[in-house]
Amino acid sequence: MIVSASVSQSLASALAAALDEPLAATEYERFPDGELQVSVPGFDAERAIVVCATPTSDAHIEALQLQDAVREAGAREVTTVVPYLGYARQDRAFAAGQPVSVRAVARALSTGTDRVITVNPHEKSVSEFFDVPCSTVDTAGRLADPLPDLDDPVFIAPDAGAIDLADTVRDAYGTGETDHFEKTRHSASDVELRPHEADVTGRDVVLVDDIIATGATMAGAVSHLSDDAARVFATCVHPVLAGTARIRLARAGVEAVYGTDTIERAESAVSVAPAIAAALD
Repeated sequence: MIVSASVSQSLASALAAALDEPLAATEYERFPDGELQVSVPGFDAERAIVVCATPTSDAHIEALQLQDAVREAGAREVTTVVPYLGYARQDRAFAAGQPVSVRAVARALSTGTDRVITVNPHEKSVSEFFDVPCSTVDTAGRLADPLPDLDDPVFIAPDAGAIDLADTVRDAYGTGETDHFEKTRHSASDVELRPHEADVTGRDVVLVDDIIATGATMAGAVSHLSDDAARVFATCVHPVLAGTARIRLARAGVEAVYGTDTIERAESAVSVAPAIAAALD
């Protein structure tokens, strides 16, 4: 039985359809003191697949409560699908006295489940922090599906380390060149981003990243492309799009933003449910 957190309702519904599994009823409540309570009235299955992106601290609590609720209701096997794993970029202590936050989160999630599946974590190595088997699903190729017909496209990653992501989307699209941005620092506050090799003049550009958070870095990159490129599109697996990120990208010249439903936004143009379903079979 598929059990959905409040932030993952569309993905959980799509996954239930893909697996031909029933979708549990869930209820969400917030008490006057701010505490959350998530319940699964009527849950009656030996296997539970809990689907819970964790873009907020509240979502982490919800995930833990759902795991506990299905166990309390009699589930003998629990798989937790975390399509977006919050805190994944805090994968090491950056200064003395700081936590490895994703390790703490992973250990907490491990206590209530038999298995974890994540989607394109910022660093694959974070799967090692879980105390139960954890597998990662690569869904970047799905980002090619919503793209329009492109003219001699260039797929550009934010840096050399992410070029595989751009290659994956290009290969799924079927044609085009890949490149990555290089930073040239002119001063402490003046950083220029330019494609490493590709000439984008008159060509459609697709920016490819795993996460778009504030959009500041990507908007800065677009500002160096807009005078030369024909059109600029942005794609990402995880459309966090915090604050005014979408406005920032539009003002920079991005024609459209395409993401997946690991985080459910208006820009979630494609579902990762088929890839997760394949990992669960």
